[in-house]
Amino acid sequence: MDSLSIGDQFTLTIDSAAHGGEGVARHEGAVIFVPGALPGDTVRATLVEVKKRFARARIDDIVESSPGRVPHRCPAAAAGAGCCDFSTASPELELEIKAKTVAEQLQRIGKLENLPEIEVIDLQPTVGWRTRFRLGVDSQGRAGMRATLSNEIVTGAVCAQAAAGVLDDVVAADARFTPGAELVVAVGSNGQRTVVESKKAARGRNVTRQTRKISGPATVEQQVGDTTFHLDPLGFWQAHVAAPTAYTDTVTEWLSSAELPADAHVWDLYGGVGLFVPAIRTALPNASISSVELGAGAAKAGRAAVQDAKVEFVTGDVAKVVDKLPAAAAIVLDPPRKGAGAAVIHKLAESTPQAVVHVGCDPATMARDLAVWVEHGYSLRDLRMFNAFPGTHHSETFAFLTRD
Repeated sequence: MDSLSIGDQFTLTIDSAAHGGEGVARHEGAVIFVPGALPGDTVRATLVEVKKRFARARIDDIVESSPGRVPHRCPAAAAGAGCCDFSTASPELELEIKAKTVAEQLQRIGKLENLPEIEVIDLQPTVGWRTRFRLGVDSQGRAGMRATLSNEIVTGAVCAQAAAGVLDDVVAADARFTPGAELVVAVGSNGQRTVVESKKAARGRNVTRQTRKISGPATVEQQVGDTTFHLDPLGFWQAHVAAPTAYTDTVTEWLSSAELPADAHVWDLYGGVGLFVPAIRTALPNASISSVELGAGAAKAGRAAVQDAKVEFVTGDVAKVVDKLPAAAAIVLDPPRKGAGAAVIHKLAESTPQAVVHVGCDPATMARDLAVWVEHGYSLRDLRMFNAFPGTHHSETFAFLTRD
């Protein structure tokens, strides 16, 4: 890398995509990441970052386009927003890149061999799918998406991810909000939309966030099967309108096939509002369930939604709580992007569950987590990748493991 310097210009052929969506090229043995480039592109690019093991370049010109390159599918991304980094990739190329990325991360980072074939589920719709947004507000009070790798606000364009009617009036030319604030926009399955404004406020030495509901109900209603959840607009919920049903169907399908005891105890970890609890109940009608969630508000919403005497909602850190729970015959876990981590997986494996459904939104951290399960004698039976974030490099992967 000593021969490379910031400002150097090269013509690069992009041969693959990295975890994170950037194009990957090689120049005299050096790996160069090129944001916005697609496999098959030839680009003229300028180095903007040089590290010991890699460099990063900015596209100056596309010399020859990849066969999978298409005109921008997202108006906001075309205007410079960072919302849809795969806006110029064809849907076919997008799926190919995502499936290949998941497989490569599991093999390279997790050192996992003899993987089951990854089933790819392309959630529909692939445009107009997102029901929750966080927007920035510029100095003029106009709301919009943040620019790529920047805090600048791109106004006047609606992201292709937005479900019908979610953003149109919010990003309209005459709409105004508090400069510097953040807007949270969430629409429920009943079609009702809530808009909340959130702004940092200094109080002495402390910085807190002040929130103000601008419009809509105080909670966002989401119906999944026979269960109705009432959510804090600022809380977590799956972004894709079809994701909750697709995910819960997968949990039910896999646990139903696991030949678990009729009176099994199941752990639902990092459970949020308990989305997977009804799915576990459908698979195992007589099971008892412990759903563990760190956020007290989410756990409270889960208790209100799931009226079931054999379900316990526990507020606490998974690593500190599981030792106090009844032994699990099965575990469903959906950790945050950083993964559960080796220490937690070691602890979970000590309870020797017969079946595990492990969910991950980051292929690299999921690969590390799955490797620990395998170390403890578990085998991967099924892998399912959901294209739950169309137009972006993100995906959601479900893994089904059973004890050897």
